[in-house]
Amino acid sequence: MWLEPGIGVKRWLALFAACTLVGAVGFLHFTWTGPLHFIATRWILYLNNFTSPEVLPLYVVGIGVMALALAGAFTAIVMLNRSMLRGTGTAPETAVDLLYERRTLTRGAKVVAVGGGTGLSNLLSGLKVHTRNITAVVTVADDGGSSGRLRQSLDMVAPGDLTDCYAALSDSPVLARLLLHRFGRGEGLEGHTFGNLLLATLSEERGGLGTAMQDIHDVLRVRGAVFPATTQPTTLVAQLGDGREIRGESQFASLVNPSYIRRVQLDPPGVPALPQVTEAIRDAELIVLGPGSLYTSIIPVLLVPEISQAIRDSAAPVLYIASLMTEPGETTGLSLEGHVHAVVGHLGRMPDWVLMNSTPIAPDVRERYRAEGAEVLSLDGASRDLKDRARFAPLLQPGTARHDPAALASAIVGLTSRQR
Repeated sequence: MWLEPGIGVKRWLALFAACTLVGAVGFLHFTWTGPLHFIATRWILYLNNFTSPEVLPLYVVGIGVMALALAGAFTAIVMLNRSMLRGTGTAPETAVDLLYERRTLTRGAKVVAVGGGTGLSNLLSGLKVHTRNITAVVTVADDGGSSGRLRQSLDMVAPGDLTDCYAALSDSPVLARLLLHRFGRGEGLEGHTFGNLLLATLSEERGGLGTAMQDIHDVLRVRGAVFPATTQPTTLVAQLGDGREIRGESQFASLVNPSYIRRVQLDPPGVPALPQVTEAIRDAELIVLGPGSLYTSIIPVLLVPEISQAIRDSAAPVLYIASLMTEPGETTGLSLEGHVHAVVGHLGRMPDWVLMNSTPIAPDVRERYRAEGAEVLSLDGASRDLKDRARFAPLLQPGTARHDPAALASAIVGLTSRQR
């Protein structure tokens, strides 16, 4: 409805009504005291013929004419708006909802979300209905699948997680679906997603993703912004507790056991961040880490020196979204406190809040994950400091051990609202 609060229309309707009234009085004064007095008198006498004072007061005719004129004026305005909306590709019946959504979202919290994989893209799909002020900072160290092949062929950063996040934030459902389309056949195309090929094309045409960022956001019509953690190709390297070293994140799940990851680093280590990323972190009202794989989605972004420094210097609270389960191979046997210590060890700052799910995971789902080597993460045995930082909300997607995007976004917005 046009009178919904937050659209910014009621004030202009009130001004229109006031100006119409003042204009009518001014026109009446002009006609009665000016050169049109004779014409106005004849017009009034003509209208008086349509009624009789014994039946209706004469002024009723004037009210009727005025009502017809106003109805015609409003009809003209409505039809003009419809023509203009159709000319810009907006369906008139959705205009009010679109206006309300955009005006409300522009006042939403400034959130910087750090990570990668399906966890970050799911979070973004939930957040975009609450705010347009989203900046996603995405890991680009993947070396497997379509991303790994494009990275090796074109010496570019891995585009896969970027594609997922662009699709999640796109205002166009059709475009989002196309970005995630994976070719099932075709020599050289099989296994690639359309989004990965699009990013590779723009990167090649513009001489790198860094200079192609504005083009990408314009083409994909994203609600917010998505940036790679760095535009320089880099490899994720894990140092294990038994002294071994694993190069390439795609190898972690299969090669870490029976040891554990002690620390990860980038090779080369001092890769630069885009200025837009550090600027967004400086302006942020909330910095969100995750959800996602600890060592292959969240921490790789924190290994970019300019990003970790900007987060340490930021006055915004840092929220770590706790994983629901451990990941076989990558975090087997690692407690929730161990997850948080790993973040602190690589970032140099303790999260202000740790957001946890309060909904019990169904026994059959828990057993299914346990059979794969995954265990539920909880505060059992956690320190008092971590328990004080924990915040709880029902985040579980029914029948799974995954976060529900809408519930997760609502919990984050709730935390942000209490800070603003």
